[in-house]
Amino acid sequence: MAQQELKRDLANRHVQLIAIGGTIGTGLFLGSGKAIQLAGPSIIFAYLIVGIAVFFIMRALGELLLSKAGYQSFTDIAEDYLGPRAAFITGWTYWFCWIMIAMADIIAVGVYVRYWFDIPQWIPAIICLMILLGFNLLTVKLFGELEFWFALIKVITILFLIGVGVVLLVIGFKTDAGTVTISNLWEHGGFFPNGISGFFLSFQMVLFAFVGVELVGVTAAETANPKKNIPSAINKIPLRILFFYVGSIIILLCINPWTELNGTESPFVKTFSLVGIPIAAGIINFVVLTSAASACNSGLFSTSRILFNLSKSEQAPTNFKKLNKNHVPSHALLVSTIVVSIGALLSKLIPEQAFGIVSTISAICFMWVWGVILICHIIYKKTRPELQAKSTFKAPFTPFINYAVLALFGLILIIMLFASETRVALLLTPLWFVLLYVIDYFKK
Repeated sequence: MAQQELKRDLANRHVQLIAIGGTIGTGLFLGSGKAIQLAGPSIIFAYLIVGIAVFFIMRALGELLLSKAGYQSFTDIAEDYLGPRAAFITGWTYWFCWIMIAMADIIAVGVYVRYWFDIPQWIPAIICLMILLGFNLLTVKLFGELEFWFALIKVITILFLIGVGVVLLVIGFKTDAGTVTISNLWEHGGFFPNGISGFFLSFQMVLFAFVGVELVGVTAAETANPKKNIPSAINKIPLRILFFYVGSIIILLCINPWTELNGTESPFVKTFSLVGIPIAAGIINFVVLTSAASACNSGLFSTSRILFNLSKSEQAPTNFKKLNKNHVPSHALLVSTIVVSIGALLSKLIPEQAFGIVSTISAICFMWVWGVILICHIIYKKTRPELQAKSTFKAPFTPFINYAVLALFGLILIIMLFASETRVALLLTPLWFVLLYVIDYFKK
């Protein structure tokens, strides 16, 4: 009989790099092109606003996770503060969120491979998925190692981009699009070339760029020293946002006037092509390919652990809590992989629209999950003052900041309703919540 406990094999370096990997993904490397097309240089402010909101969500999650030793994920927190139905809906929605992310990333893998080979997108997508499944079936330590090196590649790439960009700025390098200069930020229609509406319309893709940052919370059950490692990872998020997001986008827009970028290709690859370093462009394409594989790897990890936790709390079939000899929830992992493979099918049926559809649905569902974290934290502060008094990792500016972030989510949903590209996905997503409610009602 396989042991029914997950193994605490993730060291501090794994958690730190998983946290970085969660904040640098396909949303930045591919989705930022679409966001820049919508907002122009004002995208910098959009990243700052959403990044600050995400940090406060993570502080609330961190305080809640550490307030009680028995918490293994935020589905446990939702059950404690909002009841079993909320935990059921939130747990399955979080699983669905990561399924959507993994689909988006597997679609992105196909897009990146086409940079070198003229083959259908779905073929490299399926190959990548099978390789990642094989790795994940082994040990959680191997998952941590994979994410460590995947994240390290991303960090080195962005450091390289920023370093090269600074040198080009200093020497005033000339490209086919003009001189590399900071004035590119405002000389092509100003900071808000598409008006305030374009700025707000970019928020959905910007928000998608940050999804996955809460993966630190999912690793809590498999972290060797959560009381030390989780606060350390969360507290470094603001600097990572400033450097990796705001810093890299500023450099991209100084090298490329925003008018030179489009939403169908990675602005990172485009930048190095424009600078005249085709080999470097190929290397960057390889990096964004590994980034997509990394995010899909995280998706397989998180979806299997979510199903494992749901099964343990009797909110999913009991088979999902069975672990193999390596302490990996293999049944849950196999089911999640099969569902993610639908992303490869989407990239075969609707290659142009597939990424936009799944990223929109993912962003909507993540707002639900993050909203539940904020609401649970508000209830925690009101009803468990004794726990908050003992907390060594108090979330700042609460509950005011919780309400402010919830209001921001409401604004983003309203914007998505008025945008033609996101309206259909927004109107269809509530069907998921209705389905979960009906299943839970009859299950009871």
